[in-house]
Amino acid sequence: MAPSQLAEERRNPLRERLLPLAVNQPKKKRNESGAAHMDERVARLKTPEDCEQFARNVLERNRLDLAGEARKRAVKLRAEAYGAKTQVERECLEAVYAYEEVLTAKNGRKTRASITWQIIRRHGVLTAVEHAVNREAEFAHHTALLEMGLQDHAFEAVVVRHPEFFSAHTVQRSRKRVEEWMRTCT
Repeated sequence: MAPSQLAEERRNPLRERLLPLAVNQPKKKRNESGAAHMDERVARLKTPEDCEQFARNVLERNRLDLAGEARKRAVKLRAEAYGAKTQVERECLEAVYAYEEVLTAKNGRKTRASITWQIIRRHGVLTAVEHAVNREAEFAHHTALLEMGLQDHAFEAVVVRHPEFFSAHTVQRSRKRVEEWMRTCT
């Protein structure tokens, strides 16, 4: 990465909004299976709007862990409300809603993934995810998803988890990107 790109990365307003200097974030509790346990305050939230408000409130208190959980809950609630028929469709919808979270944070106002929703209406959610992964322009939303605690909701991550529903080219491209992300995150 060029020095000018590094300097720009440090001045990124999205990064500044999402990553306030937070120290000593509490570790997540784990259940018997080793999965992260959702905070009971987040689990009680019933609507995506409640989750967004809760996330804003806890960010003011530098609780990135709770803000991430609230965002995940909002994404899940929106996907459930859409009415997916299968697990893979639900995860694809969660990826679309997570992408909208990134757009909203980037633009500083509520932003919908209008082209993606248009493709979903015309061709279905699986085709929309395949289209998102196969865009010619590099789809650089993963860093923002990671900063927001939504990295499992990247389009590519859904494709890697459910390769049987996507073309070989899409699966190959997704695996390559996920591997690149893993190298840069460690």
